[in-house]
Amino acid sequence: MAQPSENAPQEVVLATRNAGKIKELNVLLAPLGVRVAGLDAYPEIGDIPETGETFLENARIKARAVCRATGRVSLADDSGLCVDALSGAPGVYSARFSGEHATDEANNAKLLAALAHVPERDRTCRFVSVVVAASPDDRELVAEGTWEGRVTLKAAGAGGFGYDPLFLDPEAGKTAAELTAAEKNSRSHRGKALASLVARWKDGWTEAE
Repeated sequence: MAQPSENAPQEVVLATRNAGKIKELNVLLAPLGVRVAGLDAYPEIGDIPETGETFLENARIKARAVCRATGRVSLADDSGLCVDALSGAPGVYSARFSGEHATDEANNAKLLAALAHVPERDRTCRFVSVVVAASPDDRELVAEGTWEGRVTLKAAGAGGFGYDPLFLDPEAGKTAAELTAAEKNSRSHRGKALASLVARWKDGWTEAE
């Protein structure tokens, strides 16, 4: 089993208050001796504006902001759905595709409307996740994961969130919302990004740009 390295940070703050994400990362990083806390432990940190034009820029903005505020190694991810027929949209605007106060339902409705005249074979897409870990000594670790799929003609499944009911995994033959949590985690963009991050945690740190 991998052992902690003197060059790898041993504590990390995950830039989220999502208990599920915090628990998942604690399990993944436990073999390396790394402990994970969430923003619920830092109530003084408010919302962090995501002003970047790429997933990497937004993840980096969040990771560095939390790192500065806490003085600890911080990790953030940014993710979204990129649809080929829409030139990569909604992309970094996935969460607010239908407006500033967007809901999952409104975003999904707008996506279906935008693809109303696009045939099934041309509705290819992918989920993308970029994860950035930033340290107080100005090092960082970057990992990315993608999940190839296709936008369905209508929603299916009651699980997941966001665009999951419209994202068909051709290999599984199900939408992301129809997969169990374990199935989704083993196939998803975020799961792949985190797995890559964990694999490189010991010696993948570089000087931040």
